[in-house]
Amino acid sequence: MEFRDALKNRRAVREYNDIPVTRSIIQSLIDAAVQAPSAMNLQPWAFCILLDRQRIEAVANRAKHWLLENTGETSADLPVHYMLTDPDFDMLHHAPALVLVLAKSSDNQAIEDCCLAAENLMLAARDVGLGTCWIGLSRPWLNLASTKVELGIPEKYRIVAPIILGYPKAWPESHGRNPPEIHWIP
Repeated sequence: MEFRDALKNRRAVREYNDIPVTRSIIQSLIDAAVQAPSAMNLQPWAFCILLDRQRIEAVANRAKHWLLENTGETSADLPVHYMLTDPDFDMLHHAPALVLVLAKSSDNQAIEDCCLAAENLMLAARDVGLGTCWIGLSRPWLNLASTKVELGIPEKYRIVAPIILGYPKAWPESHGRNPPEIHWIP
């Protein structure tokens, strides 16, 4: 796939086939992710990978229940609350893989650098026929000290980009993009 095609055709995928994603494919996506630019070439990222579907389902359920119990501590608005109270809603959409992009430091730009790496990963995934979705709603629970211990993530690391991925049942249609607001400076 040409780069511009991957860029234009990347979509948030929330329905996946029951096909596992191999470690070698994920390794190739991470190889693409780490090609991202980073401030002063600090490369402040690390990655945590879950490929066990049952464990991913457990993470989704626990994150969902924590968010419902702690809505005052999150920015969950009313539509998100209704979504979370739906018993059929699975926060991680039954995906076969979960990639967490982690910031290893609190240095200036570390979060932004990890976002750049995450975008590279998502575009590389689209290039090989994998769908992705960044699940920011799961971040508050994932960043709890107890969750980090459970997942083996160092306490000082911060989960920046929880990204689910897998082979899509179908590619969602584009919602289009608004024209960019551009201010040309004379």
